[in-house]
Amino acid sequence: MDHLFLQVALLFATGLLFSLLAKKVKLPSVTGYLVGGLLVGPNVLNLVNHHTLETLMVFSNIALGFIAFSIGSEFKISYFKKVGVTPVVIAFLEAVGAVMIVTGVMLLLGNDLSFSLMIGSIASATAPAATIMVIRQYKAKGPVSETLLSVVAIDDAAALICFGFALAITNNLNNANSNMLEMLLSPFIEIIVSLVIGLALGLLLSYVIRYFKDNANRNSLVIAIILLALGLSVIFHASSLLVCMVLGAVYCNLSTTSEKVMQLVDEMTPPLFMLFFVLSGAELNPAIIPTIGVLGSVYIIARVIGKYLGAYAGAVVTKAPENVRKYLGPCLIPQAGVAIGLSLIAQAAVPSHGQTIRAIILCATLIYELVGPYITKVTLQKAQEIASHH
Repeated sequence: MDHLFLQVALLFATGLLFSLLAKKVKLPSVTGYLVGGLLVGPNVLNLVNHHTLETLMVFSNIALGFIAFSIGSEFKISYFKKVGVTPVVIAFLEAVGAVMIVTGVMLLLGNDLSFSLMIGSIASATAPAATIMVIRQYKAKGPVSETLLSVVAIDDAAALICFGFALAITNNLNNANSNMLEMLLSPFIEIIVSLVIGLALGLLLSYVIRYFKDNANRNSLVIAIILLALGLSVIFHASSLLVCMVLGAVYCNLSTTSEKVMQLVDEMTPPLFMLFFVLSGAELNPAIIPTIGVLGSVYIIARVIGKYLGAYAGAVVTKAPENVRKYLGPCLIPQAGVAIGLSLIAQAAVPSHGQTIRAIILCATLIYELVGPYITKVTLQKAQEIASHH
């Protein structure tokens, strides 16, 4: 099937069919989208080829922008007045927990410090998209869901900082001439630039949207601002996830029109999100599973343990409710785009281990993305934040 439009039609049809099948066996729709994409993608049935995936990558980026914007819109000042710094502390401790456990285990297995630090720091990243979709699909409500939304949003910044530190140490170990201070400051600069762009665009959207009373025009304005955010993120080497989250947060705290506009956005975006997850599934390659061996298996298990212990410690430190302590960790399993991006940087930083790091992260992504949404659903059911009949 060579025609682009036919392949896009097939991707949508696959998403619809597999979401129905997923519901029949009580799995989240996200899992259906990913499995369907995996089957029709170039690595299994090859009904959708690599060229189409590359062509449609722009839609994946736009979908991620909207997902981040939606997450940001949950960041009401009233919510943070109620919970304080709890989500921030938990996000940093669950990220650091994953880094410490994975790095420690890799060192115990006899790997060198550079490799262990790189793979350990990538373990800190959690993919927000699948988690958000599960919360939305099942209309999960309660302290675990609320904390989870905030933690997966802040995790992006936490992962950038952890990786930035690990990269600085690794480059210093391997190259005496590298500038340690510059390396350490780099993730903070990226985060500050992201915050500034998001803040500026949030203010712009809040101001300009008052002049548009028509829903169609408001929708068009939101799309334009999110696309502008994505473009500026590329130009200024900022995190598009953080930029769009801050944009959503600023807009929803400043504008009286925000609730109505977010409702419009929520009605408009499901087909885009479906395409995003089917494309994500199509990029997964099951052939990589046999290549990862002991190291990959250890990474997959150690990261889950690190996330759980870190989230538990963060919840204890911040005196979060008992349910948050018990059930937050397992919801932090999904890992995707950010981790794959970081693995490319790690590949360049430690070329001798580049292929191993890449293979482990790609394989872990495949397993985490397919299993993670289901575990999130079951965990939120145990926390009694999803009705048990789902």
